Amino acid sequence: MHLDELRSILLSERETGRLLAIPHDLYHSAEKNLETLLSEVYACEDPFSDRARILIERVSSIRETLHDLFMLRSEKILALARTQEEGQYVERDELKRMLPEEREMFDAITLAISHSRCRLIPVPPAGAGVSRAEAAAEAERCAGVLEAQSSGADYVLSRILSDMEPFMGVDGRIYQLQREDLVMLPLRNAEVLCERNIVLNINPGK
Repeated sequence: MHLDELRSILLSERETGRLLAIPHDLYHSAEKNLETLLSEVYACEDPFSDRARILIERVSSIRETLHDLFMLRSEKILALARTQEEGQYVERDELKRMLPEEREMFDAITLAISHSRCRLIPVPPAGAGVSRAEAAAEAERCAGVLEAQSSGADYVLSRILSDMEPFMGVDGRIYQLQREDLVMLPLRNAEVLCERNIVLNINPGK
């Protein structure tokens, strides 16, 4: 991944409020390019030559562009995590545009927000616009979130193999999943769904 390509991707990402699809190996490819450039820098006999200066500037520009791209996409992922945690609709296409590492970030942030909300904001009692069923559901959700956080529940990156009905995970979150979704699932849920050939665990060793 060369500097011009990275800058083009960054520019496109800045022009929209949505996540864009980026090459799955973007960061790895850029890292390989950096290694090549650095080896050329070290091979320069004169570290103060014009060639060495140009190579060093290119290395610096690539690192800066990668950092800007990461921060920009992270801000979008944070906004999506807040939307998801509040129970609002998040477009599946945006979730599918995340790299696996970004999806892990999204799920971790969503769970962290839920955990903090359940610790800081009391579960509303029935009445005053809240039905008994809604109050019970929120209490159950928070209990699951807090239990999962305190027990350090393990998660695995999983690919959904077929559409499924919404369900509550052992972490208290409601999962609404469709075929080809990529999601971090609690290990206990993932194991059951894997046995039923509904999901494929991508990193079962975690």
